[in-house]
Amino acid sequence: MKISPKAKRNISRILPFAIIWVLSGWITDVTEIGITRNQNLNPDTDISLTIPILIFASLANAIVGIIVGTLEVIYLEKRFSNRSLWVKLFYKFLTYLTLIIVIIVIFYPVASSLETGISLLEADAWQKLGRFLISVSFLVTLFHLSVRVIFSLIYSAISENLGHHLFLNFFSGKYHQPKIEKRIFMFLDMKSSTTIAEALGHIKYFKLLDTYYKIMSDPIINSLGEVYQYIGDEIVISWKPEKGFNQANCIKCFFDIQDQLEKQREALLNEYGFEIGFKAGIHFGEATIGEIGDLKKEIVFTGDVLNTTARIQSLCKELESDLLISGAIKELLPQSNYQYSSKGEIELKGRNKKEELFSVDKLELF
Repeated sequence: MKISPKAKRNISRILPFAIIWVLSGWITDVTEIGITRNQNLNPDTDISLTIPILIFASLANAIVGIIVGTLEVIYLEKRFSNRSLWVKLFYKFLTYLTLIIVIIVIFYPVASSLETGISLLEADAWQKLGRFLISVSFLVTLFHLSVRVIFSLIYSAISENLGHHLFLNFFSGKYHQPKIEKRIFMFLDMKSSTTIAEALGHIKYFKLLDTYYKIMSDPIINSLGEVYQYIGDEIVISWKPEKGFNQANCIKCFFDIQDQLEKQREALLNEYGFEIGFKAGIHFGEATIGEIGDLKKEIVFTGDVLNTTARIQSLCKELESDLLISGAIKELLPQSNYQYSSKGEIELKGRNKKEELFSVDKLELF
């Protein structure tokens, strides 16, 4: 069964939660072994750290991490998206704390059974759970698990705000030193944005932009693109060549966004009083990528490819096309369900060399 790009992205965002829980569990276990010299000081309530118990604890931590990650990525992230950071963290913490208590009640008797060999059907296994739940050891365990929840929420908040790929790149140090990479860029700009902004006012226009970018999310994910920047009503999307040229993903992204906006046309018209359209330019070339900044670090691209893409996009209105691509893109695209019409060799501002541009339209399939 083929996994969709969105499912792959969700899996890549969920797995770090499992890693956080497993690693923090190992740290707690090693610390406890060091302090107690691996002696069970409270056998009536605590479970001895044997090899089978440590393996079971690691599996349990991985499962809990996956559950927390799944809830965070699939459900809670959207449910609390309009709340302030601290309110969001408070409600999420309470949700996960309740979940953790339920999981303790489920997993503790299993671990106790592994330690003693007593069947789960016997009363002793559940009596030990009862003693544990009213002991200091339970409060200590709850504290340790709460710390893991906090680490998970911190990771989630940073990842959500920086972007998953950007966060991993920062964490891995991939771009601590600048690198040259070949990249496809699409500069996508809302039509008549100034007129719309003046009519709606600051707050309502901001809400429109938020809705506008949310509508784009699935097409960008499904085309394997990465959001590089939001610049007012403009968004810059980037692809590595193998992803962007595969099945003409960089072109497909544009038309999928167009289709999504068409599906939301009536809702947007009713809410904001405007039909929302956009125009875009796509180009391909080498860019330098690396971390930059002193007071605030960012991973940024620099190079002529970005300036050229911006200038191609700025010609859409003049050349009466919603989508313009460069010859560098056209010659590397596979055969696909799109029609390319040459607009001739155009002299772009700031460049001595002319660039042949093409407009792109969907082929009508009968």
